[in-house]
Amino acid sequence: MKIAVVGATGLVGSTMIKILEERDFPVSELIPVASEKSEGKEILFRNKTFRVVSPAKAVEMNPQIALFSAGATVSRHWAPLFANARCRVVDNSSCWRMDPDVKLIIPEINGNILTTKDYLIANPNCSTIQMLMALAPLHKAFRLKRIVVSTYQSVSGTGQKGVKQLLDERQARFTGNETGKPIGNAYPYPIDLNIIPQIDVFLPDGYTKEEIKMVNETHKILDDHSIGVSATTVRVPVTGGHSESVNAQFEKPFTLEQVRELLESFPGVTLQDHPGSLTYPMPLFSEGSDQVFVGRLRYDLSCENTLNMWVVSDNLRKGAATNAVQIAEKLTDLLKG
Repeated sequence: MKIAVVGATGLVGSTMIKILEERDFPVSELIPVASEKSEGKEILFRNKTFRVVSPAKAVEMNPQIALFSAGATVSRHWAPLFANARCRVVDNSSCWRMDPDVKLIIPEINGNILTTKDYLIANPNCSTIQMLMALAPLHKAFRLKRIVVSTYQSVSGTGQKGVKQLLDERQARFTGNETGKPIGNAYPYPIDLNIIPQIDVFLPDGYTKEEIKMVNETHKILDDHSIGVSATTVRVPVTGGHSESVNAQFEKPFTLEQVRELLESFPGVTLQDHPGSLTYPMPLFSEGSDQVFVGRLRYDLSCENTLNMWVVSDNLRKGAATNAVQIAEKLTDLLKG
């Protein structure tokens, strides 16, 4: 099967290629796609080299599946062209997520709604994915009423420029060349030893686009617009792995034992909840894993039928690349059947 990866030289795109190899995806030919400046660059995959080509050339090569992670502008133009050429597109940008004709998929939660008629599928926002992986089995059992979430998102969520700004600022601090100004253009302020309570642009109501993404995507994925969602998204000086403090109110009562059982049995979730041994999820130890780690489970003492939890995941993997490859796997299974 010919597989194109659009944005192959970026952080998520390169992770997609790595995961295709790790999961032994049936790739007969890899088609790495990137911008003009990267054309001709060689990408190693399964001990073979494949040259980066332009999007136009990739369409001509007739891939069966294309994984997109090159930003909304590229996706808006090129995803329909790939789909019109009978290539199934899994898009990691925000471009198509809220399109009523495009399915927004987390395979463990709503992968069952995919059909052979789907040629353009959207990959959710990284923060939404890990939050809903932790909440979906609980929603099924107890029915979500309201979610209050605060995110602590690593700089890799901004791509290579975010990681570079953090590391350059840290190096400047160690060498005595700190200026108090950002080194790079990923963030409007220094990110090293700082926390920035803004991810994406501000909207007229004071929320950021990232925060509203979590609201809208939750409603679409769970197919329930009655759930209240309030999000605050924050950038922290961590290179990889997103963390979330989640407060979830349910319509039905529950016990922590029931919650633990549901989380432990849900595919893709690992429970790390042993306060006595200081066991809880941390981004440092989530990097390189496809699991969503959940811990710090406790009742909200101020509100009935409400749970507090701490959720951590590798944003480049399950939050982006792995979820996209899992969607591609679902599509492949459908085509076989």
